[in-house]
Amino acid sequence: MEIPAKTDVTELLLSWSNGDSSALDRLVPLVHQELRRLARHYMAQERPGHTLQATALVNEAYLRLVDVNRVRWQNRAHFFAVAAQMMRRILVEFARSRARLKRGGDPQQVMLESVPQIVDEKSPDLVALDAALSELAKVDARMSQVVELRFFGGLTVEETAEALSVSPETVMREWKTAKVWLLRQVTESATDR
Repeated sequence: MEIPAKTDVTELLLSWSNGDSSALDRLVPLVHQELRRLARHYMAQERPGHTLQATALVNEAYLRLVDVNRVRWQNRAHFFAVAAQMMRRILVEFARSRARLKRGGDPQQVMLESVPQIVDEKSPDLVALDAALSELAKVDARMSQVVELRFFGGLTVEETAEALSVSPETVMREWKTAKVWLLRQVTESATDR
């Protein structure tokens, strides 16, 4: 499949922002594959047996993106940065909901035969990471954006640099610093439990 030119996507985003609803119809096929790549990247970081699938994540992100009326899309990188942020929020909401259910919220009666075999292996605590990332945003907003785009969005160093209008060297420096900062925060919050 041919990857659409960045200018095509940017032009359609700008047209959509200016009220051309037909631009959205032409935009969706162009960005769908990239959104699926982002979703697969997210889901690869989740625990095995996760009940949310990449397609469902793309669909939910799409519904939220279409519902965003106030965004003035700047370019392709801006769109995918917002899409990555939407997917992060969806996964964090899902993780919080799952944790609430583990504590007994919304109990349902289920026949024993219908209970699936669920592998509950250790995976990164997405809620703790989200909290640490929110704290990082208070300390350094751009560094937080670098993590969001690289870790959650699966963007390359160059794509992240383009989205944030900084050099790739700046992205790498902030990426390395943020990883150390986040590891310390997540580790400290785990020991405080």
